[in-house]
Amino acid sequence: MGQRKRHRKKRVKGFLEKVNLYAAGIDIGSKNLFVAVPEELDEQPVREFLCFTGDLHRLADWLVKIGIQTVAMESTGVYWIPVYEILEERGLEVLLVNARHVKNVPGRKSDVQDCQWLQQLHTYGLLEGAFRPPEETVALRNYMRQRETLIQGASDQLRRMQKALRQMNLLLDNVISDISGTTGMAIIRAILAGERDARRLAKFRDGRCANDEETIAASLEGHYKEEQLFALKQSMELYDFYQQQIQACDERIEKQLQKIDTKGDGGAPPSKGKRKNKSSFSFDLRSKLYRMTGVDLTQIEGFNETTALKILSETGTDMTAWPTEKHFCSWLGLSPGNKVSGGKILKSKTKPTASRAAGAFRIAAYTLFNSKSALGAYYRRQRSRLGAPKAITATAHKLARIFYSMIKNGAEYVKRSLDEYERQYRNRITRNLKRRAAEMGYELVNKTEYLDKSKHLLSTT
Repeated sequence: MGQRKRHRKKRVKGFLEKVNLYAAGIDIGSKNLFVAVPEELDEQPVREFLCFTGDLHRLADWLVKIGIQTVAMESTGVYWIPVYEILEERGLEVLLVNARHVKNVPGRKSDVQDCQWLQQLHTYGLLEGAFRPPEETVALRNYMRQRETLIQGASDQLRRMQKALRQMNLLLDNVISDISGTTGMAIIRAILAGERDARRLAKFRDGRCANDEETIAASLEGHYKEEQLFALKQSMELYDFYQQQIQACDERIEKQLQKIDTKGDGGAPPSKGKRKNKSSFSFDLRSKLYRMTGVDLTQIEGFNETTALKILSETGTDMTAWPTEKHFCSWLGLSPGNKVSGGKILKSKTKPTASRAAGAFRIAAYTLFNSKSALGAYYRRQRSRLGAPKAITATAHKLARIFYSMIKNGAEYVKRSLDEYERQYRNRITRNLKRRAAEMGYELVNKTEYLDKSKHLLSTT
C-alpha cells in the first residue's frame, strides 16, 4: 500500500511543471524558524535557525551561497517582518503567503513538514505573494498607525476625565457638546488649578456655546472628592502628553511625505468650506496629497484629508499591483463572494478582512447618510433595500472604484447632483419596465402623453 501511494505521488508530480527551480520555504515562529531548500542544492536541505539578527544574516548568507532566488513564507504575526526585510535586502524575491491558502492540507503536523510543503508548492508556482507597498509607503503606514494609536489613547483619557467629573456630579458633558473643546478644557484646567466657584468657572464659556452661563454654572455645582480630582489631574496630564506625541508624529509624517515620488505640482485647488476636526493634521495636508497623487481626493463625497492619507498609506500611489478596479475591490474585501456550485449561488457574502483601507472606505460611506449628492442618494437607496451594513459595504465598494480610477488614470472627480442621480435612476427603471412589458406583448405609455393624445382625438372628433 505504501509503495502504491508513493508511485501515485510521483505520477502527480510528473504532470506538474517546476516553475521556480531555486525556491525555498520558511516556517516562522517566535523563537526559531525552519528552512527547506531543494535536495539537489545542499546535503542538508532542511535547517533550523534562531530568530536572532545574527542567525537571520547567516540564513541569508546560506541561501545566497547555494543559489536560492525566491523564498516563500507565511505571514505569522509580526515575526516575519525582520526575516522579510533582511532577505529582500540580499536581493532575494520574497513571497508573503496567506496562511489560509496552505493550511487546509492533512498530514502536516510539524514545522519541518510545513517548510517543506511551502517549498514544494512554491517550486511548482502554486503560491501567490501578498501585496506589500514600497519602503517609503511602509514607513508612512507605520507612522499613520502609530498616530491612530495615539489618538485612541488620547480619547481614552478624555473618557476617564469625563468619568471623574461625573463621579463628582460635575455634569459638564450635559451642557457642552465636547469637553475637549475650548470651553471644556478651560473649565477643567481651572478646576485643577483650585477654582471651585461655579459662576467663575462658567465665565470660561466660549461665545459659540449654545447654553448660557447660568446653565453651565448650574451643572458645575458638584461634590468634590480628592481622589477624583487626583484621577482627573493625571488624565489631563496624560491627555496633554498624547497631544505632544501626536504633534511629533505629524512632523514625522510631513517629512515622510516629502520622500514619496510626486505626480502633481502641489497646487491643490482651494478648499470649499470643508471643516476640519480635532484629529486633523497640523500642516497643510491637502496640498501635499495633491502633490503626491496629482488629483484632489478630497472632492469625493465622504473623503477628507485624513481619510485619503490613511488609504494611501495602506495602498500607495502605484495601482499596477491590481490590473483592474475589480481586483482592487476584491483585495480590499469589498466585492461580493462567488461561492457557486451546480450553477447555484451558495454564498455571496464579502470575505472577512482586517484591512484598514477597507475600514476607511466604510467610514467614508457611513458619513454619506445626509449627503445631498448622487453617492448619498445611492447609499440611502441601498440602505432601504438591504439594510445599513450591506449598504455601507456597497457604497464603500463604489468609493473604492472611484479612488482606483482617480489614482491610476489621474482623472479628476466629476460630482453628480442628487437630481441627476434621481433622473438617471428613474430613466433606468422606465427602460426596464418597457422591456418587460414588450416581452409580455404590452406597450408601456407615459400617462401624460396618453392624456394629451386622448384630448387631441376628442377635439378632432
